[in-house]
Amino acid sequence: MTLQFPNSSRSFDEGKRSVRFQGYDGMFEVRFLIEAAALMKQADQSFVEADYLNAFDRLRSAIQDAAIKVYKRNRRSAYTLTAADLK
Repeated sequence: MTLQFPNSSRSFDEGKRSVRFQGYDGMFEVRFLIEAAALMKQADQSFVEADYLNAFDRLRSAIQDAAIKVYKRNRRSAYTLTAADLK
């Protein structure tokens, strides 16, 4: 099977300063975090949760492509994506 993203939900994790989302490989859930710094072109402490979630939504296609790419390299159940993964 291949990694799919049938559930469009995402949430902001303030403690880890990242957005959480998940994909599925058949019946197996694969958890992802993408660092907040990867979502914004410049770091700014004035950004709030809604800013990160909106950025995630704008970049969703590229983020999911990056998630598929890292998953194909090494199939695990959890990943943290960085700005380098989006390039």
